[in-house]
Amino acid sequence: MRHALILAGGSGTRLWPMSRTTLPKQLIPLAGGKSLLELTAARIDGLVARSQLYVCAGEQHRRAILAALADLPGEQFIGEPMGRDTLAAIGLSAAVISARDPGAIMAVFTADHLIEPVDVFRRIVSRGFELVEQNRGTLVTFGIEPESPSTGYGYLELGDRLGEDAWTLRKFQEKPDLETARGYYDLGPSRFLWNSGMFVWRTETILDCIRRYAPATLERIRRIAEAWDTAERAAVLDRSYGELPKISIDYSVLEPASRDPLVNLAAIPMRLRWLDIGSWSAFHKSLPPDERGNAVSGARAVLLNAVRTTIVSDDPHHLVAVTGCQDLIVIHTADATLVCRADESETVKQVVAMLKDTYGEKYI
Repeated sequence: MRHALILAGGSGTRLWPMSRTTLPKQLIPLAGGKSLLELTAARIDGLVARSQLYVCAGEQHRRAILAALADLPGEQFIGEPMGRDTLAAIGLSAAVISARDPGAIMAVFTADHLIEPVDVFRRIVSRGFELVEQNRGTLVTFGIEPESPSTGYGYLELGDRLGEDAWTLRKFQEKPDLETARGYYDLGPSRFLWNSGMFVWRTETILDCIRRYAPATLERIRRIAEAWDTAERAAVLDRSYGELPKISIDYSVLEPASRDPLVNLAAIPMRLRWLDIGSWSAFHKSLPPDERGNAVSGARAVLLNAVRTTIVSDDPHHLVAVTGCQDLIVIHTADATLVCRADESETVKQVVAMLKDTYGEKYI
């Protein structure tokens, strides 16, 4: 049976001060009053039955996530006691789903993307499901045409064609250095794509790959999964989850799998609008700009001689006035305001670390 998993963990510190420990970026109503999590769940409608939709996130956000997705049963929320990156999250989710449905095929999505048009997205993901159904041991990745030689994404090197819309995956490389990324970018999208962070595979296949490349992790994951639907879940989680390595599935499984002749990987290009909302500069791209490239969300704003400036507020009655500025980001909340150059938006994560040292948890 087809299942879907939404990864909704992570703190989203680069979207501070909107994103906080108690309300991470996946739950903020950033896009037309909808949260990124709600938009992700809506995109999946029609791909799998809601009874086969799972969300993996921090246990501390269980109540907020189940409130945002009112028709998601509590037993389909997989709560982590702490963040251990995507190997742990995907591995545990695959083990839980597999225990409930041994023949499960599982699509993995992340709750920090904006994707349009939705009908094209659904058609491409459906093709991914079909490819796994037809080729039992295949791991399917989805690729995005690179916009730049970015070091922030993994890269998929395409091999031979698999029909009209899929390719074998010759190599998976997570976050290369700049020189390597430039080389990949120069070779063009017919050879290299960004990894979108979305996948389709059988749960048995991904668990077998974890056994191949991270056997100690699989042993702990199985121990937790065996207790998941029992009264021992909390105790086993508390005892074992912190022992899992903090590493992504990209580094730990997909990179070595792409070098393993016994594992089949495939890539399907996603030719659509895809935005990874990981920073305020990225969020700017999701907003309709005025004639000077300025973008405003949730605020009353006055802009004079301003160019390519982003203004975001959580108070629609608060006025923000900007004059004589360009490439500026202004984010207003009730207790904190961020002002930075657009090309410095990635450093917000460092600001949050400084805040923690200076003020403790008050503004985090």
